[in-house]
Amino acid sequence: MVIFSAAVRPLVSHLRRQLVRHAMSPRITPVRRCNLTACSSKYVLSQMHPMWQEPLEVPGGDHQSPIDIAVKKAVFDSDLKPLESSYDPQTCQQIWNNGYSFLVEYDDTTDKNILKGGPLQDKYRLCQFHFHWGESNDWGSEHTVDRRLFPAELHLVHWNSDRYTLFEEAVMEENGLAVIGIFLKVGKRHEGLQKLVDALPAIRHKDSVVEFNRFDPASLLPSNIDDYWTYHGSLTTPPLTESVTWIVMKQHIEVSHDQLAVFRSLLFTSAEEEVQKSMVNNFRVQQPLRGRTVRSSFTPFLQEAP
Repeated sequence: MVIFSAAVRPLVSHLRRQLVRHAMSPRITPVRRCNLTACSSKYVLSQMHPMWQEPLEVPGGDHQSPIDIAVKKAVFDSDLKPLESSYDPQTCQQIWNNGYSFLVEYDDTTDKNILKGGPLQDKYRLCQFHFHWGESNDWGSEHTVDRRLFPAELHLVHWNSDRYTLFEEAVMEENGLAVIGIFLKVGKRHEGLQKLVDALPAIRHKDSVVEFNRFDPASLLPSNIDDYWTYHGSLTTPPLTESVTWIVMKQHIEVSHDQLAVFRSLLFTSAEEEVQKSMVNNFRVQQPLRGRTVRSSFTPFLQEAP
């Protein structure tokens, strides 16, 4: 049963996101369209989310995400440091179905959930994590590795608390965000994920929120976080701002088919809508690299891709 404070938080979260939407409007100058050519491919079938059914205006610039990571074209950078993360499970607050994915949200008012090191020069706070997935196990990830698709992809979203005072400010600015991307592969059941999976039926419909406590995001990290790719990119959902340092893990995590099936049981739609739409294929299509360099913390030679 959701207590009163948990019921109020989604309203605060909604207002917070509305402020971001209005604040960014005058600052974005659309200069080109999204690359949606892949929307006609076999990977995007009849379940396209309304967000992507029409071309969206995007901020100017050539740093849109997601991209394909060509392993042997990535530039090994020996200066890339190991990542350092420190998470406090007690700061986990709620799960929210926002009509596109589900967000597990954390208290980010203090430095209790921190990411630093790696390609980062500053300290970043965890705000939320979410997933993208397909309607089958053949696709679903946003990034690809040598054109290889994964069934799902996890994003842990952090914002720069050394330079900025609020997530809403950081999302608009250079070096504002750091997102860890982790590929999911079907295999054995992921014990760390199961507590979250068990809570998902309660947020089946759009705008549903439930209190969710004591979840350690570190339980979703692969055992090896030293090997990763990194590049400068954007959010993969509106406002699509190019404020993200992407850190994509080389090592995937395994989840069971049954666990992914619970993801697919969620809905894009609210309980009041007559036609219910399954929450699947909630990913953005690949964007052009446009001259960017993808760096790796490991040498790609004589090593297998994930």
